[in-house]
Amino acid sequence: MVNLTEKQKRFCDYYIEVGNATEAYKKAYKSINQRTAESNGSRLLSNTKVKNYIEERLKQLESNRIADAKEVMEYLTKIVRNEAKEEVVIVSENGVERVKKDVNIRDRNKAAELLGKRYRLFTDKVEVEGNIPIVIVGDDEIAD
Repeated sequence: MVNLTEKQKRFCDYYIEVGNATEAYKKAYKSINQRTAESNGSRLLSNTKVKNYIEERLKQLESNRIADAKEVMEYLTKIVRNEAKEEVVIVSENGVERVKKDVNIRDRNKAAELLGKRYRLFTDKVEVEGNIPIVIVGDDEIAD
């Protein structure tokens, strides 16, 4: 990561949160002067180190929101092994309750199917029998 002061890092984090340089500057630097916050917030955004830090943080946040292949495979495996629980809402005489229950068999079968496709466990095998004529095409007339 880029070397920034603690206040610059706070400014960047607030800027990512609120999307406004002036507001981020006010929060990070405890500034109440609007004009100072506007000019210094704008100046900080043009700083190369600050820009790089903001870009790195945005990439980190983006990658944390998207599941990678390993995470998906682990999730499907938990479903197949019935290690994951499903939360359902039921109405009873006591009112509305949330209950955790096992994942139903259809969902477990679907997870197993998706894992099987990933590992190519279900390949269609077709047997072909019969005679296939072989024809060799060549020059019938040889030039003298």
